[in-house]
Amino acid sequence: MKIIDEFKTFAIKGNAVDLAVGVVIGAAFGNIVTSFVEDIITPLLGLITGGIDFSDKALILKRALDGTAAVTLNYGAFITVVINFLIVAWAIFLVVKAINKLKEQGEKPCEPCEPEKPTVPSPEVVLLQEIRDSLRSR
Repeated sequence: MKIIDEFKTFAIKGNAVDLAVGVVIGAAFGNIVTSFVEDIITPLLGLITGGIDFSDKALILKRALDGTAAVTLNYGAFITVVINFLIVAWAIFLVVKAINKLKEQGEKPCEPCEPEKPTVPSPEVVLLQEIRDSLRSR
């Protein structure tokens, strides 16, 4: 019975719930970024580059013989995946940068607020400063 109680505490406590919420939001955000790249960025890049497609580029290492499949090095598919990764990484970078900028704006103190008061050094710091000044004057 004790292990069931421990599991309930774990599942109801913030750790598991926070993790579940993070996974769901991460998946949704991944869908947004994927759609942004596939539906907006990729068509624009295709228009700019004249529709260059690397996905069918391959180097034949061994030709197909007697019903066996050809052995190919599909470098075009790899180039396409790398380009897609760079586009997705760039899009995520821009979104995270925008979010961080919004966070910074939210953390700035407001103008009419009181200015920060200077900190008063502790008595130990004052004593050490006095000792330092005394040693300097000798």
